Amino acid sequence: MDYPPMPEPLRRAIHDLVSEGVQCGQEVLRYTEPDQAHTWKRMTLYRATDAADTMNMVAMLIAAYCERTGMAADTLQGYLQVGQQELRSAGPQDDDRAHVAGLVGEALSSEAMQAPGNRMRHHRGQRQAEQAQHPEDDPQKLFTEACLHGLKAKLCDDVDSLDSYLPPQVAAMARRVADALEVPELAAT
Repeated sequence: MDYPPMPEPLRRAIHDLVSEGVQCGQEVLRYTEPDQAHTWKRMTLYRATDAADTMNMVAMLIAAYCERTGMAADTLQGYLQVGQQELRSAGPQDDDRAHVAGLVGEALSSEAMQAPGNRMRHHRGQRQAEQAQHPEDDPQKLFTEACLHGLKAKLCDDVDSLDSYLPPQVAAMARRVADALEVPELAAT
């Protein structure tokens, strides 16, 4: 069976959108830093929803192409994992509140503990709160964060802003990433 590659215009559109989503994700990380205390609530929500919306556009663009080329509706629905979709317009749900309760060390009511989803999310929050008491040591997470921050700082010509990032090892790694990058030259037309 012959599998044609993704059409180049679609591939480019996806690359553009994913890059935009990653930039929004980097800004979410940036607004979690202590020097952003005055604006973190507003800006992390703005940028997180921007990232989610952008990645949703990626999925819908691919889905529209698949639909156009004859993919069966039930196959498309399965690939889109429609059962996992939650609408932000409904606001935080009980399992989200249970997760936050676990993160901040609050117990759940016996009624809330009856729902398996609430119990699972509460326990996840408790584990994350416990892990937050120790320095982040996952090299992949630290490297990913440093790469995103270093790339953004280099593109914005603001490498000195990295000094305000915590933890210090991320700031140092991000600076090395930024120092290793060359700003792309615009092609002569």
